[in-house]
Amino acid sequence: MDFSLTEEHLMAQQMVRDFAHNEIYPTIKEWDRKQQLNPIVLPRMAELGILGINIPVRYGGQGFDYLTLALVCEELERVDTPLRVIMSVHMGLNSMSVLQWGTEEQKQRFLVPQAKGEKYAAFGLTEPNAGSDVAAMSSTARREGDVYILNGEKMWISLATKAHHILVFAKTDPHANPPHSGITAFMITDDMKGVTSGDIHDKLGVRAGSTGWVAMQDVEVPVENRIGEEGEGFYIAMAALDNGRYTVGAGAVGLIRACLEDSIKYAHSRETFGKPIAKHQLVQQKIAFMQQWYDASKLLIMKAGWLKNIGQRNTRETSVAKWYATDMSVQAALEAIQIHGAYGFSDEYDVERYLRNGKGAVIYEGTSEIHQLMQAGYALGFREDRPLRCELPAYDPEFWQN
Repeated sequence: MDFSLTEEHLMAQQMVRDFAHNEIYPTIKEWDRKQQLNPIVLPRMAELGILGINIPVRYGGQGFDYLTLALVCEELERVDTPLRVIMSVHMGLNSMSVLQWGTEEQKQRFLVPQAKGEKYAAFGLTEPNAGSDVAAMSSTARREGDVYILNGEKMWISLATKAHHILVFAKTDPHANPPHSGITAFMITDDMKGVTSGDIHDKLGVRAGSTGWVAMQDVEVPVENRIGEEGEGFYIAMAALDNGRYTVGAGAVGLIRACLEDSIKYAHSRETFGKPIAKHQLVQQKIAFMQQWYDASKLLIMKAGWLKNIGQRNTRETSVAKWYATDMSVQAALEAIQIHGAYGFSDEYDVERYLRNGKGAVIYEGTSEIHQLMQAGYALGFREDRPLRCELPAYDPEFWQN
């Protein structure tokens, strides 16, 4: 296992770091207060090639590997979580699903414009009454000739009002036993008749992002927009979550780093009892814990990325990485606020936003409790990953870069 970074890794990392810090960071507080996505974010990410960073060049992407995706997510969330959320839904949940499960025609029609940033993508799985219990979804898809008629509502959808393409899931067989075997995946577009969407405001965190709902009323979706086979939707969704969780975990690494770096800076500048608080042992203890959490989280994510690069199934490894990194990002934010004292309780400093943003990640892409159950299942021998008809392709430089 070699986690050393190549010149290409470092180049992509620096490019994203410069973009996030120089172009987005100066106005983060303004857009967080407005509860709106900065309108330059998506166009600039598209222009820089970030929205297709690890998609093969032949499909409009930049041709970097899966480790690069983790580095990009870390740098984006180091500045603000909504930047990484874009990568989680556009890349991890949607584009990588088309790369894994789509036909060649679907890759040309959906993946190419998404990788180029000409179209933005989202993912519609969660519903008002169906979150962790995916099989409880009530959205339906009825086939009539060459189209499916979709009805239902999706909730807590990032980029709901920005996306042109939305990968949604609906029951083609509502009476299937087991229930998850009746779920099918479809790509809908924002211009289809019967598709409506709206924004959700007043969230605890990720306020400078775009979160909303998508409703489908008698939406006619062509058969050629079905991703995978009928009844295969549950497995497509779970495979998508493997990739989404990878990006969320990688972003949490960046959030821990933000807490650590901001706390170190403040500890050197703030004085109490005649000396910098960095000299106080209990402050040092908090810094030490954050460093430990950062190092451990980074290694877990790098391992998952390495497994993706070599084409090995990584559901367990990605789950534990996401679980640990997101839990520790919340703990790091709490410690950072404590170090900042009263200033940490106001938005004069960034650490209060880190806590608000970090809390979302222990809920979406599988709650921490779901990941605990998954890890227990693996350890006790109750859970085993079944082979998929379409596995995520291993990183092949010759294929990816040509």
